[in-house]
Amino acid sequence: MMLFYLPDFNEHSQEIQFDKEESRHMSKVLRLKEGQQIQLTNGKGLIATVEIVRADPKHTEGRLISSQIQPPPSPNLHIAIAPTKMNDRYEWFLEKATEIGINRITPIICEHSERKILKMDRMQKIVISAMKQSLRANLPLLDVPIKLADFLQELPKTDSRFIAHCSKGDKKPINEAFAQGTSTLILIGPEGDFSENEILNCEKQDFAPISLGNQRLRTETAGLVATMGYRLTNPS
Repeated sequence: MMLFYLPDFNEHSQEIQFDKEESRHMSKVLRLKEGQQIQLTNGKGLIATVEIVRADPKHTEGRLISSQIQPPPSPNLHIAIAPTKMNDRYEWFLEKATEIGINRITPIICEHSERKILKMDRMQKIVISAMKQSLRANLPLLDVPIKLADFLQELPKTDSRFIAHCSKGDKKPINEAFAQGTSTLILIGPEGDFSENEILNCEKQDFAPISLGNQRLRTETAGLVATMGYRLTNPS
């Protein structure tokens, strides 16, 4: 069953009205008819079965049949990852991490970052699309870009913190780093990696260095490896 997204939808919504864009997609592209059922989520855990009562390209309406709450991916995984030089590579990470199960993504601007401006509207649409594709009812939080130094000043509460970087030193292998049942924040740097000063500042904030393997990974690949490694330890 197809999943649609309506952020203002709640469990008390008996009559559901879709906007013009979504109505056109449902009627013209998917050719949905009156009497057909779809699934609907508000991205906050609520997922419902809805019957189409009016299929119109300009104004489609539905009727709530049943609803339930889908818990978010647990425990909480937050990845702060630098933007890539090419937008499509960062978008690929957003899509796949959402499908696998991530709770929060923060674009961090580092000393070696080549891209500092992101098309947040487009990236939000990609996260929404990936949520719908994977039939998840919890939309990951996508933060606005922030400088790493500023991010370190107001770190969110979490059980453990890790930083993946290419500099030499003792690092815990990814398959040994994550503990079950612990909320986690992971830092992933830009193509030029974190600077030595940034690594030092992160370690002062109790970020433990981890190794993602012996190969040198692109930023988006490193982000996905970290996401997969965490979810293999803590399936959502």
